[in-house]
Amino acid sequence: QVQLAESGGGSVQAGDSLRLSCAASGSPFSSYNMGWFRQAPGKERQFIATITSSGSSTVYTDFVKGRFTISRDNAKNMVYLQMNSLKPEDTGVYYCGAQHWTRWTIRGDEYDYWGQGTQVTVSS
Repeated sequence: QVQLAESGGGSVQAGDSLRLSCAASGSPFSSYNMGWFRQAPGKERQFIATITSSGSSTVYTDFVKGRFTISRDNAKNMVYLQMNSLKPEDTGVYYCGAQHWTRWTIRGDEYDYWGQGTQVTVSS
């Protein structure tokens, strides 16, 4: 069992930066690949980025490449999403998810645990 708690969301202007954090507790954090997903109003949850359990590999969706960076600190049981050059279309609730290390996908329905989400609002 893994408990996840996101933080760091807020309301910013286009072009600003935010750093989201996700604190994990419970089962060994290093046993899980981690991902960030976003849900905009009226839309389905969509994949943003994922990182392997060791932190050695990452994958990003095309519309955040070059702007967002996912990272993790296994010693602190934390995963982060650094978001730069934010755009209004980045607005939504951001969720972190945990997926056992034996799987590594970008499909949200294959993640085992989720946090409660943190709201990000970007104004033009």
